[in-house]
Amino acid sequence: MMGFILKITLWVYYPRFKNVNRPTKNFSRTIFMSNHAASFMDPLAVVGSQPPIIFFMTRSDIFKPFLKPILWASHMLPIYRQHDGEDTKKKNEVVFKKCARILNYGRGLIVFSEGFTDNVFIRRLKPIKKGAVRIGFLALEEINWEKKIYLQAVGTNYSDPNKIGSDCIISNGDSICLNEYKSQYLDDPSKTIHELTLRVEQEMRDQITDIRDVEMAPFHENIMRITRKGMSAVDSDFRIPLLKRWAYSRNLACWFNEQKIEEKEELMQLKERLENYFNQQKIDNIEESPLYAVISNQRRKIRDYMHLIILSPLMLVGLVHCYLPYRFVKNFVERSFERKVFWGSVKMLLGFVAIGLFNVPLTILLLKLFNWPSVMGILYFLTVLPISGVIAYKWFDVYKKNKKMKAIIKKDFSTLSLERRLISSEIERLIPVA
Repeated sequence: MMGFILKITLWVYYPRFKNVNRPTKNFSRTIFMSNHAASFMDPLAVVGSQPPIIFFMTRSDIFKPFLKPILWASHMLPIYRQHDGEDTKKKNEVVFKKCARILNYGRGLIVFSEGFTDNVFIRRLKPIKKGAVRIGFLALEEINWEKKIYLQAVGTNYSDPNKIGSDCIISNGDSICLNEYKSQYLDDPSKTIHELTLRVEQEMRDQITDIRDVEMAPFHENIMRITRKGMSAVDSDFRIPLLKRWAYSRNLACWFNEQKIEEKEELMQLKERLENYFNQQKIDNIEESPLYAVISNQRRKIRDYMHLIILSPLMLVGLVHCYLPYRFVKNFVERSFERKVFWGSVKMLLGFVAIGLFNVPLTILLLKLFNWPSVMGILYFLTVLPISGVIAYKWFDVYKKNKKMKAIIKKDFSTLSLERRLISSEIERLIPVA
């Protein structure tokens, strides 16, 4: 039941969701090594979209006494770091033995091998830790190498992990059987763990958009916004298939990584020009997607107004059911968590709980008022409620975008329009990524 609920919640948050090379076995004795792009959102996205029964490891400092039963029930295991105390090694050995039992019973384990998340979402892979590979070999020693244990790289890719209605791709690499490295490990454990960690790290890079130079990440993002081919959460052409936009994002990052951009004058001029262009948009209170729609004559005024008129009844239903509880959660989370990287996942979980609690008495009231059978109430709660909530969100998105386009038409946007065309031409000339 919880898995079904999580799938619905992920669908609401990431309606464009893909799983690449998805595992097919429920019992695989696999340690999944994943990047850690978006804090608590990562285990929700991976575990919620893959079939193996997965336990996941998280930092020990969240295992407060009153939370321990919930965290254990949620398949979380603590991992202790050096600053967590003097007996870190001994505590981890206990956890590693539990991991060995989990793997022995055929279940999966996910380790977020970077160990931390950036404060601001950046499309990159940070240096990974050796712990996951070490756990695999320790587990094999515990079971005397009698069963096969695998490693598998996982990449979580978001257009924006904190934005409802954006994109998510979970990409899985090929599995690596640790048993095949038995002789090397017995000869030199440290070297084998190190070499395998490097191999999986490269596999992880292959599953994501990986900008090696963090200083160039905004440049990469701005190019995707202008070309509309990549993984921008707002400034993308959503008619292009998600996997094709993801490929463009990765190919563009690979091209960036091969260049010495800071040594190339034309590229640095383009970088500065893009920054000035988007800064001018902020000054003029203009946004890229509405501006592009007006410039390219893609505004569909009649279609949008028909959309707003036809869906307004369902929008009102969604507003009644979802607005107040979600608004309360949104305000609470943004006031309570300084790091924005936590916002998306906490809003998603607390929002689901708050909307559910808010609507249980409302659904019971509807049952009484209209004399519905209980089955009708359950179906209403599971279908009409979430669908109307999504429609309400989309309704206001269309409304706001049209309002912004109307404001742009009243302004003189010719200078911005010309600069956009010139920048787009420069990108085509300087950056050979299709």
